[in-house]
Amino acid sequence: MNHALSALIIDDEPDICELLDMTLSRMNIQCAIANNVVNAKTLLERKNFNICLTDMRLPDGSGLDIVRFIQGHCPSLPVAVITAHGNVDVAVESLKAGAFDFLSKPVNLANLRTLVQNAIASNQMPEPTIKIKSRLLGDSPIIRALGKNIGKLARSQAPVYITGESGSGKELVARSMHERGPRADAPFLAVNCGAIPRELMESEFFGHKKGSFTGAHQDKEGLFRAAEGGTLFLDEVADLPLDMQVKLLRAIQEKAVRAIGGSAEEPFNVRILCATHKDLEAEVAEGRFRQDLFYRLNVIQLNVPPLRDRKEDVVLLTHFLLDKLAKDMSAATLKISPQALNELERYQFPGNVRELENILERAFTLCETDTIESHDLQLKHNAILTENLPATHTAVNHYERALQFENIDEYLADIEKDIILGSLEKLRWNKTMAAKELGVTFRSLRYRMQKLGLEED
Repeated sequence: MNHALSALIIDDEPDICELLDMTLSRMNIQCAIANNVVNAKTLLERKNFNICLTDMRLPDGSGLDIVRFIQGHCPSLPVAVITAHGNVDVAVESLKAGAFDFLSKPVNLANLRTLVQNAIASNQMPEPTIKIKSRLLGDSPIIRALGKNIGKLARSQAPVYITGESGSGKELVARSMHERGPRADAPFLAVNCGAIPRELMESEFFGHKKGSFTGAHQDKEGLFRAAEGGTLFLDEVADLPLDMQVKLLRAIQEKAVRAIGGSAEEPFNVRILCATHKDLEAEVAEGRFRQDLFYRLNVIQLNVPPLRDRKEDVVLLTHFLLDKLAKDMSAATLKISPQALNELERYQFPGNVRELENILERAFTLCETDTIESHDLQLKHNAILTENLPATHTAVNHYERALQFENIDEYLADIEKDIILGSLEKLRWNKTMAAKELGVTFRSLRYRMQKLGLEED
């Protein structure tokens, strides 16, 4: 850091101002101090700062007033809010309003220094561009809008809950957010929460000390420590058992973890992103997911659109994936006929981009000429849906259909979707009668429909 860096401290308590000023001065950051909202706004209008630290409670307003003013007048300036200890609601509200991060009183100086370093790194990044490399391919309006949102969120420390159907690209969105943010040079760790055995979960997340349990032959650092300085992406977070949810919530709130067998908590500097294809609100309502953890993870929600909602990207994605397949297999690039492309554009892709990739990989393997034709796609095994056809699949061999999906859970969800849709269409979308026919409660049917993306707006 250099002497050109500056910070604005907003607080009406002289002791706090002095503590923050001393700490930042030792980091070669010059500080200006305001003791109320009016003075702070005046300084923000007159001078450019690299970071702003504001107390939540001010004589003539609140820290939220500062956050909103900065969002409107100098949105690239990172602002952190200082809250009373344990006031999680206020912290979350400030993050939703656009705050970079928050600190709790009494201020932990190590956490303060880490926050300031992260904020300065974010402030010194160039302005985001709309294009997102090739990780999130597409030129449809919905993808361009998603790209802009990723660029904005990449600079923040706020947890982001990424929603979307299986195969839609949630991990790619998380990786793009990491790569376009100040943590790009640090690790990005993606973990499928549903794939970790329950008895190993705490050790995987928080680590353990040698000899802390049978089989612990050496120290293990855990995911939070391994991702230090970077991003931890919790995929399928809804699959975490309740006891692990409690421990995860504490780690996020305290910004520290204790390894199994460890004597003290160790602070971590990690940004948390999470995703699931399930409806977390429905999981909360059913008692399978803690509301307080949902509240902390769902500070900002980002939805990844299904492929059927951006059909104009299908051709671009198809050519990109075919070129990638040819390169991976060291083969000559295959062409695809206009008729085959037309069939792909008509298809609904229940498995989204991942299904498109699987379809093309199979066609690439089976094609006997240098051009993929309609029959090479084998879409006859999956109903090709149009706007005028009912959203149901034809009865096909289960094994052939199962090959279209990444795992049996996705396949079973697809079957469940067929059954519910069949009942609803037969009964002209009378949900009460459909629930009775299917032997479930009306509420259960609603949750199942939401989970599968069938609920009407």
